[in-house]
Amino acid sequence: MKINRRRLGYMIFVLLVISHVDITKPATSQAADLGLISAAELNQNLSGWRVLDARLEADFLAGHIPGAASFPWEEHTQIDKNGVPYRIMPPEKMAAALGRLGITRQSAVAVYGDADKSWGAEGWICWMLVWLGHEGPIRLMDGGMDVWAGNRYPVEKGNTEPAIRVVEYQYAVRTAVNISAADIQKKAGMIQLVDVRSTFEWIMGRIPGATHIPWEKFYKGDERRPLSPSETVALLKEKGIDPQKPIVYYCAGGIRSGYAWMVHELAGLPEAVNFEGGMEEWARQNNLK
Repeated sequence: MKINRRRLGYMIFVLLVISHVDITKPATSQAADLGLISAAELNQNLSGWRVLDARLEADFLAGHIPGAASFPWEEHTQIDKNGVPYRIMPPEKMAAALGRLGITRQSAVAVYGDADKSWGAEGWICWMLVWLGHEGPIRLMDGGMDVWAGNRYPVEKGNTEPAIRVVEYQYAVRTAVNISAADIQKKAGMIQLVDVRSTFEWIMGRIPGATHIPWEKFYKGDERRPLSPSETVALLKEKGIDPQKPIVYYCAGGIRSGYAWMVHELAGLPEAVNFEGGMEEWARQNNLK
């Protein structure tokens, strides 16, 4: 068989280029497929999604979407070696937890919560998946469990999770969606800080230069639906924040700020960051505790 040397040389060149691609290079959150899904859409194609319930375990047991897995933030955070609470577990442990639920990096994942008692943990889960480098679609169910129950869609009670085949979740951390207290200090004046904690927490102490926007402002109505893109832009501008410039959202430990970050991303605005360590990390970094 005659070999086309020119074609062979081109193929070798391509292989050499591919072999030198740095797969550990941080991607941006804009590379993630993050969006909304309605309760009706999810109900029509429930088998096409791996569903994560972000609410407290007690609420999950009282009634959840059929086939959903309970994924409360309390079970996936820890006190780190520096004594900072609410820290997300290392990526290898988070990947293992997802793998035990049959979720791979390419899986279609739908997340829901109540944007209430769980501090908006559905946003934190969306952020966590983006942080791990998830490549499959990530969808927040608009309106959460209130809309699902209000439409009288099927509900299961108790721990009814079906048997799942354990898989490997091959994570590739996107460092661009997180930031450390030390880096915030280095970037002073170059980033806009948004404190989403309560007014009481804000009064008790905050990061210098921060703007206060309680996380509850990022959703609306009894069903606690996330703000629309135009409403998100209007909220930020009202508080003196430029939506087109870098924004870092923070709370005590990254949960509530994860929700605000998610709403920001759903609005299609330039990339924002969730300061996962939050005020707890900042306080210890600056010897305030």
